[in-house]
Amino acid sequence: MSRVAKKPVPVPAGVSIVLEGGSLSVKGTKGALSLNLHPTVSAVYEDNELRMIPASDAAEHRAMAGTMRALVANMVLGVSQGFERKLQLVGVGYRAQVQGAALNLTLGFSHPVVFAVPTGITIETPSQTEVLVKGVDKQQVGQVAAKIRAFRPPEPYKGKGVRYADETVVLKEAKKK
Repeated sequence: MSRVAKKPVPVPAGVSIVLEGGSLSVKGTKGALSLNLHPTVSAVYEDNELRMIPASDAAEHRAMAGTMRALVANMVLGVSQGFERKLQLVGVGYRAQVQGAALNLTLGFSHPVVFAVPTGITIETPSQTEVLVKGVDKQQVGQVAAKIRAFRPPEPYKGKGVRYADETVVLKEAKKK
């Protein structure tokens, strides 16, 4: 069996789990998420722990049980604590500000970039050069952060662009005469 799937998912207080057929719903203080379990995996909820059980000992079933366990663990963590991704804007004149349900970015183009914030995501700008993407769904938070970064990824010579807060950009050496 997958080593990941063997470990149970601890369910903290304040998080409720509902198992109905092949679907799993998780509800917490930050929000609610649901997931359709793969047909080769079943879930058992007892003693504030959720266990994933593969249908057989086949490698594909064990692997899918590990995948489902990881997805459910992210759901439980998301509805109880939430996820956030921090972006930094590096460059002269690069700015970000939230206006309603849109993020306005000035990234050195001849036009401002307007990014519509999807539902389930909140975006904050603590300063003009910082963007915080917050949400319940880990995949959605990462995808929105990647879309914002894709408008102007960091370039390798001066390091200008939108980068993750924990990202290190290795700068290339300039051309020699």
